[in-house]
Amino acid sequence: MKKLLIKLVMLTNLTPALAEGQVSLSTGFDFSSGKYGGTASTDILYIPVTGKYETDNLTLKLTVPYIRITGPGGVVQGVGPIVQTMGPAKTVDSGLGDIVAWAGYNVYSGGTRAFDVVGKIKFGTADANKGLGTGLNSYSAQLDGYDTFGKTTFFVTAGYRIYETSTAIILNNVPYGTLGASHKLGNASSAGVMLDVAQSPSATSSGQREVTGFISHKVSSSFKVQANVMKGFSSGSPDFGYGAMITSYF
Repeated sequence: MKKLLIKLVMLTNLTPALAEGQVSLSTGFDFSSGKYGGTASTDILYIPVTGKYETDNLTLKLTVPYIRITGPGGVVQGVGPIVQTMGPAKTVDSGLGDIVAWAGYNVYSGGTRAFDVVGKIKFGTADANKGLGTGLNSYSAQLDGYDTFGKTTFFVTAGYRIYETSTAIILNNVPYGTLGASHKLGNASSAGVMLDVAQSPSATSSGQREVTGFISHKVSSSFKVQANVMKGFSSGSPDFGYGAMITSYF
């Protein structure tokens, strides 16, 4: 399951940036649960703190998360099962998750259309011995496109992710993508739906297929709340998930 901030980054990017630069701070939670083709469920609680700086053309973000995983082990968030046989008993492990650095640049904006180029680095800061991550970095490059018709904005992402590997963990580089739409419910609110798909990087897991519904409300010029619910449709994705996030602008 993708992190809440990544799931809603499209919606966030639909808000115009300030030419002189704007700083925001976000936090919230993302909970998911799934059997991933096994018999026991793996529950993942993800609590990120994200700082963001954006101008008309440039967006920079850094996410530092806390993660707690309850399950038989062998499941990595955003990857799925990385072992063929998961343990019979559930354990609970928690700690620092993978820190993510994100940079996006608007390469075209004209009329109702816009295109952004985005690069991401996920640092392997989560403890692999606890099963909180792989302990290895991954690198992503993607193109985001937007087109607005009236009150509805359609968006699409096409990306490619490169995984570092080790003698203990071998992951394949994979393509991924997103297709969705966001509709304005009023001056301060919007809602939408998106489909996330990704080829599996692990030989022990199927690809990811997830549908997410989301809603966003701007309480004031400096405060926004968001929420989402998710349903997975493959053994590489959780069965379901939900989350919420608050953002403060400075």
